[in-house]
Amino acid sequence: MSLKGKILTFCLISLLSVAASITVLMWARIGDVSISTHGLFALGLGVLLTFALGVGLMALVFYSNRHGYDGNKYGCEDKTDDI
Repeated sequence: MSLKGKILTFCLISLLSVAASITVLMWARIGDVSISTHGLFALGLGVLLTFALGVGLMALVFYSNRHGYDGNKYGCEDKTDDI
């Protein structure tokens, strides 16, 4: 991995850590809120299904791009490369 990739990875992991820390801190400050087992199950299931939907949609984007489904309808070349 290049230095640029390592720096990007470090920055993204740092941002994720900060967001997780703030979430935990805010959750602890709320205090009296309790979630039942059913609520935790529903929350976990929602996170899992949302993640699966995102993965599935990204897989479709890559599949359609690699198999030419995203090509220009009229067969004209893309003019944005000349800019």
